Amino acid sequence: MFQIARSGDFRARLRAVRDGQAAVRLAAVGAGLRTGVLDQLREAPSTAGELAKRAGWSNETILEGLLQVLAGLGLVHSSRDGWELAARGRAVLEDDVVRATYEGFSDYHTGLYDHIERQLTGVSARRDVIEKGDVIARLSRAMDPFVLDALGKVLQERQPKRVLDVGCAAGSHLVHMLRISPTATGVGIEVDHSAAAMARATLTDAGYASRAEVVEGDVRRVLEPSMGEFGFALLANVIYYLPLGERVPLLRAVAERLEPGGALMVVTTALTDAPFSRHFDLLLRAQAGEMELPAMSMLTDQLREAGLAPGKARRITPGEPVTVVVATKA
Repeated sequence: MFQIARSGDFRARLRAVRDGQAAVRLAAVGAGLRTGVLDQLREAPSTAGELAKRAGWSNETILEGLLQVLAGLGLVHSSRDGWELAARGRAVLEDDVVRATYEGFSDYHTGLYDHIERQLTGVSARRDVIEKGDVIARLSRAMDPFVLDALGKVLQERQPKRVLDVGCAAGSHLVHMLRISPTATGVGIEVDHSAAAMARATLTDAGYASRAEVVEGDVRRVLEPSMGEFGFALLANVIYYLPLGERVPLLRAVAERLEPGGALMVVTTALTDAPFSRHFDLLLRAQAGEMELPAMSMLTDQLREAGLAPGKARRITPGEPVTVVVATKA
């Protein structure tokens, strides 16, 4: 055993094997979701033949192999009635953030590296931001507890009468703002149709549909003087979807809709040396539209150029560089 441990770079090999096993686990769960196998087993136990018949698949051997892999991961197990969903598999399906995490990371996050040569040669740009808007909106909810905590502290102090959520995604931030400021009304702006529909449903489910509206479209086109002024605006996980040259005009457009003394809170993953920050920046750079993560020093300069006075930026999540800065209008 000692000789085995000394052969080659044992630690590097062990790390590579562990990374490979994690990649297999991610891809397998993603396949279980993408094919609908896990969803079908949530309804009732089924044999591989029954699953194949319902889905119109002809290769039961491959399906049986996939089920065996999912069983090895603890997501399903076999019984007298066929394959059944295990507790771990049910947890993936019942927590939408967990499901979106597997969907996103087994798809476009890792798919970036499968096709990196296409980006390196300039053959084509990725369109994940456009085509995966629903998954991106759902996945971004993983940061909600941290964002909502920071948001609540600012709103409790300010108690604005009108709030604006630029890029409102699934609507959870807008709902939280209305909950913290019980007399406020609000507007959410969202460019993605699926995410906008989710935001409207979120408002309705929370009982706030009468206090807020969701406007669908590009914020640079729909944010007009007819909307009036707002005491508080939120720009969460949006700024990096714009090219550098378009960020100050957007910030200025939001600033113009703030009442005197009003504030804009920007939440963003910041450009740092952290591995995920660098990965996310690469994913953005591969998209059509010249996107990239902002360095916080550059972002605060852009806020000043837009006519706002930024406070001190602070990180709100452990381990990952999700950062908040609040800027005030004089």
